[in-house]
Amino acid sequence: MTLNQNLSGDTRDLVENARLEAARLQHDFVGSEHLLLALLGQPSERFGLLLSRTEIDPAALQTLILAGVKPGDSEIPAGELGIRSGAKKVLDLALVESKNLGHPAAEPEHVWLALLRERRGALQQTLLAAGANLDRARAELVRIMPGEKKPVPDPAVQATPVRERPPVEAPRRPARSERPKPAPAPIVEHRTPEVDPPRQPPRPAILAHRNPIFTWRNVGLLAVPASIVLKMVHAPDAAIFAVACLGVLPLAAYMGEATEHLSHRTGPGIGGLLNATFGNAAELIIAIVALQAGLIDLVKASITGSILGNLLLILGLSIIAGSRDRPVIRFNRAAAGMSAAMLSLAVVGLVFPAIFHQLHPREAAQELWLSEGFAVILGLTYVCSLIFALKTHNDLFVGDEHEFPGRPWGITKSISILAVATVGVAIESELLVHSVESVTATFGLSQTFLGLIIIPFIGNAAEHATAVLVARKGKMDLALNIALGSSTQVALLVAPLLVFAGLFIGTGMNLVFRPFEIAAIAMATIVTAIITLDGESHWFEGVQLLAVYAMVAVAAFFI
Repeated sequence: MTLNQNLSGDTRDLVENARLEAARLQHDFVGSEHLLLALLGQPSERFGLLLSRTEIDPAALQTLILAGVKPGDSEIPAGELGIRSGAKKVLDLALVESKNLGHPAAEPEHVWLALLRERRGALQQTLLAAGANLDRARAELVRIMPGEKKPVPDPAVQATPVRERPPVEAPRRPARSERPKPAPAPIVEHRTPEVDPPRQPPRPAILAHRNPIFTWRNVGLLAVPASIVLKMVHAPDAAIFAVACLGVLPLAAYMGEATEHLSHRTGPGIGGLLNATFGNAAELIIAIVALQAGLIDLVKASITGSILGNLLLILGLSIIAGSRDRPVIRFNRAAAGMSAAMLSLAVVGLVFPAIFHQLHPREAAQELWLSEGFAVILGLTYVCSLIFALKTHNDLFVGDEHEFPGRPWGITKSISILAVATVGVAIESELLVHSVESVTATFGLSQTFLGLIIIPFIGNAAEHATAVLVARKGKMDLALNIALGSSTQVALLVAPLLVFAGLFIGTGMNLVFRPFEIAAIAMATIVTAIITLDGESHWFEGVQLLAVYAMVAVAAFFI
């Protein structure tokens, strides 16, 4: 990119430092995040005044930006790195800001102001996540950068002769070679631990975290008492079903967040066990309630739908979101390979009971015993996978960490919220399940379609949204872990638990799935493995995953 002549020498030096930042991180492009890192590496007096007025800690902000930027593997020299459209937009906005303020050229402060104004930019998103007041930050920066516009002379005044004054020589601006070079940005080494990964330090606090009351989750909680009232007044089952579905969404979100906070407090070992236990708790509760009601086809379809939703829908959306600003995204091949192998094992666990059913269609008791044996094997395999990933080979799975926008919850608060949310999900599941038969009859939908598409989406909506958001921030390892990890958890833990739950409830829950469900899981596993095993992907592969999911949904609608 040829730099605009209206950029000052300091701003040109800033762009060169941004190239050095990108090369240091082994990226193959210069983005707005690199401009931001270069700015933080060479602060000026105006920056210091602005940051002090807006209570922003520059060191904490730099640490947070670096924590969200994943190193690449490019070996392109700094001088040959191209400037991405996002960084070009920032520089163009900086030129506009300099003209609006009457400055002859765009200075680094104008770049900072452009970063503050850029929607969905690296600086704006980071400060928003910390609860910063962006309007105040912009106003303070404009206040300490007064305009230098000259007043337009009045023609009448110009016609009046005035006494000439001797010209005053303007102070000479030092040449670029005479100005002191800015100090280079601090180099932060990115090392992969060789044995056990060190525990992550607490997330730096940029600003005091503000917890708004009127969030979507808190507003969505109103659906819980509303569904109970609708049931008491004998409202139509379709209305009860819809409102109960809305009530499950915020409760599931609180369950997931409470589990994450507990995991953060208890460390990786117990945290992994908590995630395994409560990762799909909302969906497990809905399935148990449906099992009590004798809706076995709905339960089996929900298991299949949850696996397919994570493998195809969420992974596809995450890949598309992660590819928005980069042509190729990369992630941990070891984690992808392990997930593919585990899902293949799950397919085997579903195929053999189906084959036995075809060979011995009247041996229902033996089918149940066979399913219980397979459930034990699958459950033990999942436990071994936890030991492998969290204990013996945890160095292979070092990746991105969940970020908390404030101080992590205490253990008492996390357990209390988890318990209350669990009770709420159980109540909503009872209302939802008892409305299923009426809904299927009213709208002509099958239990297979409800289980494959509707129920998994409700139980995992919050987790799915998290995967897409972290992928948008460039944390593909974390997004991949959410999508593939949840799929293996459903196949190897939730399904066996439902088999034993049916044993205690008195409802025979076996692992004999329909050929359509087995084929859908098998094809989804193969397509996902082909896309993820090379450790990299791009947006079109995400579109392909969504296309497979759409075809499965259409087929399920007509079954």
